[in-house]
Amino acid sequence: METKSNANRLFYGSCFALITTAFSFAIAAGILDQLKTDLGLTAGEAGLITSMWFLGFPISMVIGGLIYHKVGGKVIMQFAFFAHVIGILLLIFSGSFTGLLVANLLIGLGNGCTEAACNPMIADAYEGNKMSTMLNRFHMWFPGGIAVGSLLSGFMTKMGIMGVNQIWLLLVPAFIYGYLFLGQTWPKAKVQEASTLGGNIKAMFTPLFLFIAACMSLTAISEFGPNQWVSLILSKSGAEPMIILALTAGLMAVARYFGGNMVAKFDQTGVLLGSAILATIGVYLFSTQTGAMAYVAAIIFALGIAYFWPNMIGLVATKVPKSGALGMSFVGGVGMFANTIFQPIIGSWIDSDRAEAAAAGLTGDELELVAGQETMLTMTIFPGILIVLFTLLYFWLKNRKEDVVPVAAH
Repeated sequence: METKSNANRLFYGSCFALITTAFSFAIAAGILDQLKTDLGLTAGEAGLITSMWFLGFPISMVIGGLIYHKVGGKVIMQFAFFAHVIGILLLIFSGSFTGLLVANLLIGLGNGCTEAACNPMIADAYEGNKMSTMLNRFHMWFPGGIAVGSLLSGFMTKMGIMGVNQIWLLLVPAFIYGYLFLGQTWPKAKVQEASTLGGNIKAMFTPLFLFIAACMSLTAISEFGPNQWVSLILSKSGAEPMIILALTAGLMAVARYFGGNMVAKFDQTGVLLGSAILATIGVYLFSTQTGAMAYVAAIIFALGIAYFWPNMIGLVATKVPKSGALGMSFVGGVGMFANTIFQPIIGSWIDSDRAEAAAAGLTGDELELVAGQETMLTMTIFPGILIVLFTLLYFWLKNRKEDVVPVAAH
């Protein structure tokens, strides 16, 4: 098999590509406030710059999935490298609102291409439970990279390295993955129908795939929704928001490293059901606890959401293998698109809850905490629905054998 000689090198290259994604999320977000001040941007303009990162992601994921078997993952990653490097350099040197928009869009396109090319590559390069293990270990580098990137950004700030000067760090993992992918042969699809666009689309128009896609929209918002707002809410609770975020990211990375063992023991559906239960408990605790108990909530929440993204991708690869690269990219794109839709909705919930708390006579930190916790309580609906859906999926797939790639130990 061609891929055995270079599967590990391709995997390590994929990890550094995802680290580039994570660094772009952590460091670029960390300096956004300074860029806003330096360039005299409004909050709305700063938000628009950030949205370009999220916009590029699903666009390139879906397009990458459509062309994966036509042009190959190697070409998609060459474009990712080009988009990352040009985007990073533009972020450093542009010095204008328009330049920052284009820079974040390019980086987002590079990030989406990484998912579009690397997920199917790992699914094709490894067999059985090894595939589930490697998908989880690949995806551990998003929270792991955010944790490392945040720490490095904080260290550079203390050293007096500020603003766009921190962006140079993004080029390090980018050039490493460019070197690791250079001259490598990519694996062929394990399932013949997975290598044709017609076979992909036919497999995607099945009840199981559509059900998984619907679940993905909820797993994505269950993960990114609370994470996006937890700092704002917990800053008034007596807990340290940065510790909460670092604890969540670190635990997610560790949990994903051992994800293959969990899948071997409980199958993907069992792992996802357990994850939904823990995520619901974690978000509920965020809505009710303050002080030290907020850290306990973060631990439970992190263990709940850790397995969502990699195992939803793995579920498509093993239970609907004929959907191929397009199926995996489409499901990932659904997750990012759902997050794009729901973030402003969650923001409106916070505004509404703040208005109600103010009408009840609350002010200051107490008002912010009560409003934020009420919104967190509303957000339990996302993982709560998933408990029901994953229970149905567990029994649906329990005796289903057709077209399934086994995940037994290999």
